[in-house]
Amino acid sequence: MKILLFFHAGSLNRGCEAIVRSAVDLIKAQHPEVVINLASFDPASDVVIPNVDTIYDGRELEVKPFSTSGIISALKVKFQKDETYFLRKRHHNIIKLIPEHDVFLSIGGDNYCYGEQPWIYEMDRLVKKAGKKLILWGSSIGDEDLSDAKIADLKSMDLVLARESLTYSILKERGLSNVKLVADGAFTMQKETMELQSDWQEGNTIGFNFSPLVWKRNADSKKAAYDLIQHILDTTTMTIALTPHVIIPGNDDYEVLEQFYNDFKVSGRVLLLPNNLNAIQYKGLIAKMRFFIGARTHATIAAYSSLIPTLVLGYSVKSKGIAKDLFGSEKLVLSINEISDSTKLIAAFDEMVSEEQELILTLANSIPTIKENAKKAVTYLFELT
Repeated sequence: MKILLFFHAGSLNRGCEAIVRSAVDLIKAQHPEVVINLASFDPASDVVIPNVDTIYDGRELEVKPFSTSGIISALKVKFQKDETYFLRKRHHNIIKLIPEHDVFLSIGGDNYCYGEQPWIYEMDRLVKKAGKKLILWGSSIGDEDLSDAKIADLKSMDLVLARESLTYSILKERGLSNVKLVADGAFTMQKETMELQSDWQEGNTIGFNFSPLVWKRNADSKKAAYDLIQHILDTTTMTIALTPHVIIPGNDDYEVLEQFYNDFKVSGRVLLLPNNLNAIQYKGLIAKMRFFIGARTHATIAAYSSLIPTLVLGYSVKSKGIAKDLFGSEKLVLSINEISDSTKLIAAFDEMVSEEQELILTLANSIPTIKENAKKAVTYLFELT
């Protein structure tokens, strides 16, 4: 059997890397004979991932306006209201791989959270037209994200794997009979032991991750984050490890965190982790922290799965659902609006510190179940084949 993982953005987003790493490892642990290939929008970034058999260039192709393809595309759109020709030309790098693969795993867990995606729908139609198996792997989708076109696309799939219970319930309520509840495979991802920086406090370092996406959605959140860091410095003895997890140009955690570092380094208790580590290396460092505060979902998954009490900034359906599955409620998850309120942000931090041992115990009880749920994705996949 040959499986293609597709709609992968690239591993400069360490969360995307974690999804691919864990999917490959989970599948090959149970079925080592399977060939697993990857189509990537940034193939050069993915050489850090072991056990992928072949990495293909899945980047979009330019359809030049005055080329033959461009003219045909424009005419079809103008006179027939049909953009399928354009979409097929643009995504030819992935489409050409359809005949040689048996199963297609759409691994962009957030892809259905960003409005209409006609290129995704067209790709899915072509996969199913070719008689191949199509699976949405580890997805999160909010009710507000669902349109008739999106629901029709999801129903066309052989299997939709929801990575948390909120998405599962939403999709079931919307009439999907092909949805199964699992968990994000990144909960099972291994970690690499890393040497600690000299200014790291063993057992008393808190990780802090902040996203430019959060800042852009709520400009006041940066000021509140500054207030929180100052509160940590004033009321605890902890060292703060600023932790990037996405380093894509234009969406680079490191650039934002470097500003935090420059403003607080005089304290002697703030350090900035490097921006060139891979997902298992970041997880190795996060696992040595006492607490974690993060905006990037897979950075928080690295913390949760290492039994680190965690505060989530700027929730989405995925972060709410993951917290609910871990704690039975949306514990220590703040909305995009709440994180600009310094009082609420500091209160949530203080709550996390005061409940440290209870949170660790709850995670110790729930994480084994979450990991088993992640493994179920492979069982459901092979029930189809």
